[in-house]
Amino acid sequence: MYLLNRGKKVVKTAKLALEDGTILIGEGFGAETIKTGEIVFSTAMTGYVESLTDPSFKGQILMSTYPLEGNYGVSPEWYQSENIKAEAYVVRQVCYNPCHPKSEQTLPEFLEKEGVPGISNIDTRALTLKIREVGSMRAAVANVDITDEELLKIVKEQPHIEDMNLVDEVCVKQPKIIRERQEYNVAVLDCGVKKNIIDQLLRQDVGVIVVPPSTSAQEIIDLNVNGVLVSSGPGNPENVDKIQDTIKILAEKMPIAGICLGLQIISLAYGAKIYKMKFGHRGSNQPVKNLKTDHVFMTAQNHSFAIDPDSIEGTDLKITQINLNDNTPEAIEHKTLPISCIQYHPEAGPGPHDSIKFFEDFVERLK
Repeated sequence: MYLLNRGKKVVKTAKLALEDGTILIGEGFGAETIKTGEIVFSTAMTGYVESLTDPSFKGQILMSTYPLEGNYGVSPEWYQSENIKAEAYVVRQVCYNPCHPKSEQTLPEFLEKEGVPGISNIDTRALTLKIREVGSMRAAVANVDITDEELLKIVKEQPHIEDMNLVDEVCVKQPKIIRERQEYNVAVLDCGVKKNIIDQLLRQDVGVIVVPPSTSAQEIIDLNVNGVLVSSGPGNPENVDKIQDTIKILAEKMPIAGICLGLQIISLAYGAKIYKMKFGHRGSNQPVKNLKTDHVFMTAQNHSFAIDPDSIEGTDLKITQINLNDNTPEAIEHKTLPISCIQYHPEAGPGPHDSIKFFEDFVERLK
């Protein structure tokens, strides 16, 4: 490793290794450590703080396709959880001198404080094209001295993300009251809920209690809530199967909503199948079409898994929205029960607000 003074900035070499044997050399920032994960790319032009702190990125190395990150600094106001959940951060260029009235620290300082390595001076455009061609891969970012052979060994020995239960690493362990009881109340089954999801529920003037994903149907019924929202979260929905029986009991008694991972878990409960996408959807510019109204709107997305549309045939589910880029299902409803779920993120901020009505419709159903 070498160090080079550039004013106040100290540049150190760092490595990004991919499971196909690729080794990329860049400039390290953030924590001096080694972290592994599945490398994925996001096309969003803003929102690096929200993305880094999004629990859905647990187990993944995040790469931004936008070429400059860190230019508006970091504020706790933008956190989606209490700390960074992404394993590492890959960028083309990182800014050390941000400009924003709310900024309290730089992006490199944020990563260093959180023990997360970053690597810059990477050709993210070329790497994105590679991932689109061969799919998401296991990877590692190293901001310490290590040989290529040692780093590749670490990469190949890590488990595949589809084999990991990541929800247990990001969910609450005990029920947490966000707002005391109101006239109408919602239980959030926490699979890795984002702060903005809770904030949007609060804007609907409902009481909110966040509960662990292991909470039984009877325990939720005993809370005297009017509806349940199954949150977004990381990893493979098939590894969170305990929720499926809970949902099937609750759906007979109250409205159920699901966002992202929540949609996938609920779909599995009613007989659909899920598959891992080649490189997933991540960004704030995904066009979605409502099949009922023919209305098209822009959405923010972050998911590696999707519903197999052919598997819906013969179930009590129906697809109500699709992605116009690849026709993957974006929303489902139950034919007879009060269940409505979406694959994208209506709460996204920053991001398009076209789909914010999802929360209004959910609360209207439980009323």
